[in-house]
Amino acid sequence: MTLTTDASSASASQKSLSRAFYTTAWRWHFYAGLYVAPFLIMLAVTGLIMLWSSMLVGRDGEKSFSVEPAGQTVAVSAQADAALSAVPGSALVQYIVPRTEEQPAVFRVDADGQSTMVAVDPYRGTVLGTWERRDSLYDLANLIHGTLLIGTVGDRMIEIAAGFGIVLVVTGAYLWWPRDGRRFARSLAPQLSGGGRQVWKSLHQTVGIYSALLLVVFLLSGLSWAGVWGEKMTQAWSTFPAEKWDNVPLSDVTHASMNHGGVKDVPWALEQTPMPASDPHAAHHGHAMPASSGPGDVDGIIAKARLLGFDGRFQLSFPKGETGVWTIARDTMSNDSADPLSDRTVHIDQYTGQVLADVGFSDYSAAGKAMALGVAFHEGDIGGGWNVALNTVFCLSVIFLSVSGIVMWWKRRPAGANRLLAPAYPVKMPLWKTGAIVMIAVSLVFPLTGLVLVSVLLLDMFVLRRVRTLKRALS
Repeated sequence: MTLTTDASSASASQKSLSRAFYTTAWRWHFYAGLYVAPFLIMLAVTGLIMLWSSMLVGRDGEKSFSVEPAGQTVAVSAQADAALSAVPGSALVQYIVPRTEEQPAVFRVDADGQSTMVAVDPYRGTVLGTWERRDSLYDLANLIHGTLLIGTVGDRMIEIAAGFGIVLVVTGAYLWWPRDGRRFARSLAPQLSGGGRQVWKSLHQTVGIYSALLLVVFLLSGLSWAGVWGEKMTQAWSTFPAEKWDNVPLSDVTHASMNHGGVKDVPWALEQTPMPASDPHAAHHGHAMPASSGPGDVDGIIAKARLLGFDGRFQLSFPKGETGVWTIARDTMSNDSADPLSDRTVHIDQYTGQVLADVGFSDYSAAGKAMALGVAFHEGDIGGGWNVALNTVFCLSVIFLSVSGIVMWWKRRPAGANRLLAPAYPVKMPLWKTGAIVMIAVSLVFPLTGLVLVSVLLLDMFVLRRVRTLKRALS
């Protein structure tokens, strides 16, 4: 009898402890969701806009025009002259090679601090249209997606939300995990019997568990662009070292100088790498090539790019200043190709035509390779239609999870309640070692999120639970 009583007591104590852990995880899931849900909705909506805008219009607007193939194309230099004539007093900055025979060539020209894109028929050399660079729906969505249109403050807020998104995934997985005799297989499908909040809860859990891994991938790849965890930590440690280039003079600017405002045009692994520099004294050193060979001419550089193996769509950036270089680039992140393994950036001396640097996917660090794949996947650029379809379903799932979380909270509230109704903190709550380890790990890996996490935890322990008015409002 004593053994039976002791066993029953131990079982009841274990259930009580398990319930306390469950309620604590639910409380953190609730608070994390309270902050994260609006950001997840914003990220999913703007992500869908960028995904489908890129598919239908093109990131640089090139799909807004089409051309009729006519055999031989005119020289790229003639196309460039046409682009310059469309914007008087402008200078050439970039040439985007057509992806297909039916697409136009696109040039970027700058005049008086204004960047203009010019579409040119490559077969006839005629201008098809002009538009302000980075002024499309895609670019507006991109800026909201990355900065909320408020610059650094917005970037930091999104970074904190992304870190809390990891907390949301971990606590959500714990809440979903089968317990109290519930079978694992039964947890993999929604239970639609009954009604009301329980159906919403079942749908929320099922969609959430299937989306969890993808959400972590999207959060981490997005965080790697963020200002603190990305640029100051992960990217700084993983950037391509310019010292790998053999005795090449380096510029005072980095590859990030090729970006356009908040829009990322340069591969993640190269952003913080110094640019190589052309030698303006090449003629004095006897290394300059004759003008007839055309190393400094766009036709000659394009011919060299073809010899180096560039085909399909790639981008050519013109030299800036007397030490600037020609840059030939193809990367999936810029929608040039559907294969991140083919990413490649080549820099050429504007005076000698010498290849100063040639960096491909295989040269990236492990983190650089992960980001080349991760960002391409994040943007729906890999392998064509399947990536677009998967990302579309994922974004819709994220919107559903956020909305259903709000619906469940609303249905749980008593009618007329004027308080938050967060899950109550257990009265007798011992140290939850696993939960503590998870929170410490998140705090160490994501500093901004950790700072907010610790602040909220201290606020919850020493203020919210002790001030009766606040405790009631947030309970």
